[in-house]
Amino acid sequence: MKRIALLVSLMLPASAHAQTFHFTSEGAVPRATAYAGKSGFEPGDTWRFSVALPEGNYRVTVKLGDKSHATDTTIKAEQRRLMLHNVQTRKGGFETRSFVVNIRTARLTAPPENAPGGTQVRLKPRELDSPTWDDKLTIEAFGPAPAIDMLTVEPVTVPTVFLFGDSTVTDQRCEPSASWGQMLPVFFGPDAAIANHAESGETLKSFLTELRLDKALSFMKPGDFALIQFGHNDQKAQWPQTYAEAATTYRAYLRTYIAEVRRRGATPLLVTSPDRRNFRPDGTIRSTLADYVAAVREVAAEEKVALIDLNAASIAFYEALGPQLSPQAFGNDGKDATHHNNYGAYILARSVVEGIRTSGSPLAALLSPGLTAFDPAHPMLPQAFHIAASAPCAAALPIAGS
Repeated sequence: MKRIALLVSLMLPASAHAQTFHFTSEGAVPRATAYAGKSGFEPGDTWRFSVALPEGNYRVTVKLGDKSHATDTTIKAEQRRLMLHNVQTRKGGFETRSFVVNIRTARLTAPPENAPGGTQVRLKPRELDSPTWDDKLTIEAFGPAPAIDMLTVEPVTVPTVFLFGDSTVTDQRCEPSASWGQMLPVFFGPDAAIANHAESGETLKSFLTELRLDKALSFMKPGDFALIQFGHNDQKAQWPQTYAEAATTYRAYLRTYIAEVRRRGATPLLVTSPDRRNFRPDGTIRSTLADYVAAVREVAAEEKVALIDLNAASIAFYEALGPQLSPQAFGNDGKDATHHNNYGAYILARSVVEGIRTSGSPLAALLSPGLTAFDPAHPMLPQAFHIAASAPCAAALPIAGS
């Protein structure tokens, strides 16, 4: 299968009106225009068009199709966030779709003189050149026969869904790794933005000390939402600076996050962590997160916060596949028992969406219309799932924790 990747980065001032870019018709952006700090195509085997862009939410409207042949296009944004999946058109036919992309940099407003705080999120080395934190809106189009005829971008004010968590939530950078957070946008309608602030190795404590929570809160507004999922690394007593005991400090930190989100007029939702793939001889999963899952459930009940029980869904998913087939949902060719590939991440994201849909939370109104019930105990099989690979990237630094 031939893969063509198109990376489009666009600059608009915060007050700009919609701007339209043509790619196949007369007046198309010349592909020979090299990026030189303002706008143009990047070098490499893939098509990348870059222009600086302020932080915020942007509605992207694409016209997909081609006059001369049928097309099949998948679109991701920023660091491989899935926005559209396998949109097909017939020869001469066109399809128009819209979605919202959230972009950010690591900069923070400086605190008053002599006040504690910082001017930048404390990024890990592997994040320094990440599309997550640059000043570009990046759109990647690929698939068996991708075709973007026209693309329009405009600033937009819509509810933002913030994701707080670790490597099982973050936007994984390189194929074939993936996490449920970067698959989530494809299940939302065109009037919601997903801002994934999760990062590998994070805990409730480190998310605070690295100013990641501060960054999210600086943009949070009434009507927004926050999905909060920690536990994989909080339980590591061998990490004494960030360890949080399930019965005490872990619960206290969860309550702090809930209070900070509510103080901004936003709505928190707690998510239990997906479990690790540890099978007992009888084919059931032996949980390594039970104390932390129980803590999340109890805090959610006490604080009257909607609960998304991804832990229970993940166990049902793994057990449905069984010890032989379930490795096909995980990274490193199944050798990893914690982190997922595209298939596993997609099923977990669908499980999160089902949890939102049935939670009673107003967040459910922002999901894509027409979603039907989903049972993780009866998932599609790995061979039934397909998503074309994103553009290759340089070897990633090792993941430090979950």
